[in-house]
Amino acid sequence: MPEPVRDLALLLTRLLVGVVLVAHGWDKLVDQGVSGTAGFFGSLGVPVPEVVAVAVGVLELGGGALLVLGAATTVVCALVVVDMAGAFWLVHRSNGVFVDGGGWELVAVVAAAALALLGAGPGRASLDHLVGARRSRPRR
Repeated sequence: MPEPVRDLALLLTRLLVGVVLVAHGWDKLVDQGVSGTAGFFGSLGVPVPEVVAVAVGVLELGGGALLVLGAATTVVCALVVVDMAGAFWLVHRSNGVFVDGGGWELVAVVAAAALALLGAGPGRASLDHLVGARRSRPRR
């Protein structure tokens, strides 16, 4: 695949996943609020729901913003995979596939995209690439 096409695909993947994560993090921290999110998590049997609500909300909001920028991509993607695995196991696995029935399709697609980015990297249109390119230049 030509490098510009690869970079465009990685950029679009980062942008789409990042925006989805930001929206979900915003919902957990602001729209529902931590107490509302924790109450919902608690009703599902999620352990220490207050801690999980904050951790997941911050990861999704902040991590999503970092993905949009292409910053800390490897770390964010690894954490998102763990987040989505937890969501699958604790919340969605027994609800079938479709998201409209509480199913696991969204968490699976987000996890798959995060895994792909983890393997492929953020692409050249990213802060990670810019920082890496600066580090690899010889100093004068």
